[in-house]
Amino acid sequence: MRIAIEITYLVSSIFFIFGIKFLGSPKTARKGNLFASIGMFMAIAATLVDQEVLTFEWIIIGALVGSAIGVLLAVKTPMTGMPQMVGVLNGFGGGASTLVALSEYFKLNPNYPVDQGLFFDLPVNTGVAIILSILIGGVTFTGSMIAFGKLQGIVTGKVVKYPLQHPFNLLLIIFVLAAGVYVLFNPSMIMIVLLITLVSLVLGVLLVLPIGGADMPVAISLLNSYSGLAGSMTGFVLGNNELIIAGALVGASGIILTRIMCKAMNRSLLNVVMGGWASAGTEGPAAESKAHQGTAKSVDAEELAMLLDSVSSVIIVPGYGMAVGQAQHAVRDLMNVLEKKGINVRFAIHPVAGRMPGHMNVLLAEAQVPYDKLLAMEDINDDFPNTDVVIVIGANDVVNPAARHDQSSPIYGMPILNVDYAKTVVINKRSMNVGYAGIDNELFFYPNALMYFGDSKEAMSKLVSEIKAL
Repeated sequence: MRIAIEITYLVSSIFFIFGIKFLGSPKTARKGNLFASIGMFMAIAATLVDQEVLTFEWIIIGALVGSAIGVLLAVKTPMTGMPQMVGVLNGFGGGASTLVALSEYFKLNPNYPVDQGLFFDLPVNTGVAIILSILIGGVTFTGSMIAFGKLQGIVTGKVVKYPLQHPFNLLLIIFVLAAGVYVLFNPSMIMIVLLITLVSLVLGVLLVLPIGGADMPVAISLLNSYSGLAGSMTGFVLGNNELIIAGALVGASGIILTRIMCKAMNRSLLNVVMGGWASAGTEGPAAESKAHQGTAKSVDAEELAMLLDSVSSVIIVPGYGMAVGQAQHAVRDLMNVLEKKGINVRFAIHPVAGRMPGHMNVLLAEAQVPYDKLLAMEDINDDFPNTDVVIVIGANDVVNPAARHDQSSPIYGMPILNVDYAKTVVINKRSMNVGYAGIDNELFFYPNALMYFGDSKEAMSKLVSEIKAL
């Protein structure tokens, strides 16, 4: 029986690996979800058999309640709220790891629930795994809740700093590690373990709170990695090989994604891990948003339709505003009507457009936009100078030229889409308001830029109608 269980774990791990592989491309993402789901079902089934469960009542109740909550979240959460849901799910994973580690510690400790002063032998490997699971899981839980709050607007999206921020955070980390070592030699100290848990929860808040809204996609990726590492540590606590493998896969893939996101945002990994240890741009008054000189030129749907009627190439740049307006289907209609006129239409996707990696790809794929038209920044950036018209829909910071030259800007050094190199740039926004980074976009005042004001869905639908009427 044990051999059969280990073989099942091995097969499910293979399903996990292929699931992650398929998730690397929008074309195969659904297959990846299916493979990962099959692998998880096999792992859960094997674990239940392995543990020789005597009664399944509470397990069945928990599975039904969890499934109901999952279905409700999937149905009710709009695409604009997907980053928040990812943050919450990361937090749930970390919280579960913390609770499992605590429960295993209390199970082994003969002093629980009443301190009887009894000493017991806690294996070093189990003790280390318990402490790390509590630390990583606690940081992941509260950090993810803060990230959710920032994305949802419950917590300020601005950078929050306080005196001696980094030394204090470092002191808390040292305290947890030192207290963890103390517990290994004095495992009966329940209060020390509870104090480690409390400090870990506080640390999660303090590490994520200083991260600004512009860096939140990177923070979400990092917290996803943390949730995997916490799960892997829990696997060591329980002696479950499958949980170790699954957690390690999530942790490794999450950290790889975080590095990709850091490169796209021109941020160091240390900056994110330590909660804004270093920042792009200078701090203080010099970094505040500057009022740009000049007047922005606007265009209406009829004028824009006539402009598009005489071009041969168009690049569409989607951003969070497209997600807010649920305009992806109207954008697909715009693509179709332009292609009927013989215009070459492509999409330029910035890696941090929206509020999570792949946000724009998911939206456009939902609207049945062909995958081969969705080009990454590095694949299309050189084509902008040869493009007649670029239509920016709800994007802001990822097309702001200040990132190239304004050293006082918080986005300085961040790779951007070179939309300003095109012959004409049309920016669709509700207003001239700042983007998620909280700074003005000097692109709006460029001589080759035109502002097309309005809700993204309504504006694109009106533009499609005007093009058809020509």
